[in-house]
Amino acid sequence: MTRQYDDLLARAQSTLEKTAHKSTQNRLEIPEPQVLWVGNKTILRNYAEYPKLMRRDPDRLLMYLAKELATAASLDADRAIFIGRKDKASFTQLFTRYMIDNVTCPVCGSPDTHIVTESRLHFRVCEACGARSSARVN
Repeated sequence: MTRQYDDLLARAQSTLEKTAHKSTQNRLEIPEPQVLWVGNKTILRNYAEYPKLMRRDPDRLLMYLAKELATAASLDADRAIFIGRKDKASFTQLFTRYMIDNVTCPVCGSPDTHIVTESRLHFRVCEACGARSSARVN
């Protein structure tokens, strides 16, 4: 009896370890920011990739970045221009924080979410598990 239990327990643990390893892998990889400095301006050359990848409005994402960096920003085709010299690490950190706070589902961790507005309230709806959570839209 004890041997069967130990065998089943070992099998369950190995299965759980495999699934836990799979769930920790992030299938949505944030690309590395391509930063270029021209005078006192910072140009984020691959800005257009981020809103497409996160499935969010480019103008709202730009407003979030400008607010967090405390500077003026504008769009120029596929790139964003910020006043002042900003480093690559700042953009990486801000995109990661934006993903955690505004894109990924707080219940299942899936990046497949969209924003729904009902009576001036914004909700983040997960397409994977169906969870609805309040969203802070900037």
